Amino acid sequence: MTTSEKQRQQQAELHKKLWAMANDLRGQMDASEFKDYILGLIFYRYLSEKVETRANILLKEDNISYADAWKNEEYREELADYLISELGYVVEPQFLFSHFLDEIEKGANGNFDVEMLQNGVKAIETSTLGTESQDDFQNLFDDMDLASSRLGRTVKDRSTLISKVIVNIADIPFEQNNAEIDVLGDAYEYMISQFAANAGKKAGEFYTPQQVSKILAKIVTAGKTEIRDVYDGACGSGSLLLRVGKEARVHKYYGQEKVSTTYNLARMNMLLHDVPYQRFDIRNADTLEEPQHLGKRFEAIVANPPYSAKWSADDDKFKDDERFSAYAKLAPKSKADFAFIQHLIHQLDDNGTMAVVLPHGVLFRGAAEEVIRKYLIEEKNYLDAVIGLPANIFYGTSIPTCILVFKKCRKNGENILFIDASNEFEKRKNQNLLSDKHVEKIIDTFLRRETIDKYSYAATLEEIKKNEYNLNIPRYVDTFELEEPIDLQSVAQRLKEIEKEITEVDCELEKYFKELGL
Repeated sequence: MTTSEKQRQQQAELHKKLWAMANDLRGQMDASEFKDYILGLIFYRYLSEKVETRANILLKEDNISYADAWKNEEYREELADYLISELGYVVEPQFLFSHFLDEIEKGANGNFDVEMLQNGVKAIETSTLGTESQDDFQNLFDDMDLASSRLGRTVKDRSTLISKVIVNIADIPFEQNNAEIDVLGDAYEYMISQFAANAGKKAGEFYTPQQVSKILAKIVTAGKTEIRDVYDGACGSGSLLLRVGKEARVHKYYGQEKVSTTYNLARMNMLLHDVPYQRFDIRNADTLEEPQHLGKRFEAIVANPPYSAKWSADDDKFKDDERFSAYAKLAPKSKADFAFIQHLIHQLDDNGTMAVVLPHGVLFRGAAEEVIRKYLIEEKNYLDAVIGLPANIFYGTSIPTCILVFKKCRKNGENILFIDASNEFEKRKNQNLLSDKHVEKIIDTFLRRETIDKYSYAATLEEIKKNEYNLNIPRYVDTFELEEPIDLQSVAQRLKEIEKEITEVDCELEKYFKELGL
């Protein structure tokens, strides 16, 4: 079974369970709110099982359960200190997901209610106060409002509903070593696509499909088995950052995300993928207006920023900003695409590689964007490759997109590679799919920097100058297919034959009509 087939199988199983949970919540709240409760509870289960597993390993030689050890003050202090230093938080035995599940399965004899879960959430956050992990755990569950009347008017009603969701979540597999999918990220993508598409579009929340993430990750890690750090200035759920970690060992992950809900999800996703709090630094703020990591330079950068987003483009504020000042122009207010490029390039280390997904407009739009594009190509020689992707491969938008690759260590006179992969995909009912074969072809072509007929072309700077720095891919990769010449004589002869056949049919019909007296 191929990787993409495994992905589809595991995704289908996950989506079936998510659909069941959504049906439990349907009618209680707006569709866009489903994901907040489901994703929050998936994450709570993960945190809980992590603590329970570690505690049981620690206590194995003492032949004592976690619950019994917690009742002993000496054990409790040692356990709390260890769990805080290792995991950054504590889940007390009475707040374990497994304990909730046991109580729910007892039915009327059990004592689970939604307030127990609420207390468990508060206890996790309280356990991190004053520790190094405090910033990484505070407000993680803010979007999961367990006191909301949308879950039910009474505690009993809310408890009944949340109990159903907990039982369903207990069936989701968490074996990350065997899973080809990003459980939390895929659940988020599914929630957005099925129940919250409009909310996602308004927030610019476009989850990057795993196959596109794989392309970006393979590009920025090419030839490396480990990298010092990776950064995403529009990190969303953190899926792109985590994908890089599958291609090479990453010592530290950095990211920034404007939308608080998605920022919480990114932190959850890091922890769910066994990235300890010491190895990630995710910040919640507007990347262009309030950059949080300006003093750092990163070895790898990946990003899928919101397409053609609005930004202030405030000349007074940014004219002396070192991210933008050298270009003489700011990206237009209505299209922040190049502002993101400029910001990310500023953060890129001299030996680093950056791969970013953008709309095709960045390749050819004029005015300020043309000035910035020309500076990056002619003055700095940073642009390394342009890769055209198929249309309709992202949730939330059907437009075709491209990947721009930048490096600061390119040799003078080095060609810029163009790849047209826009026609290389598997057609699906709702969304096109990049297969493993398509991904491998893109990466192999990028690494070899080959010119392949109707697929790729290594363009010189002179050629790009002749095209006035227009990077529209068809200017460099000719995908035109000659049609067979049309034999006009044969067509004319066939038209005469058709006309004769029509006359004969008309005569036949007239004869039948006379017989019928019509």
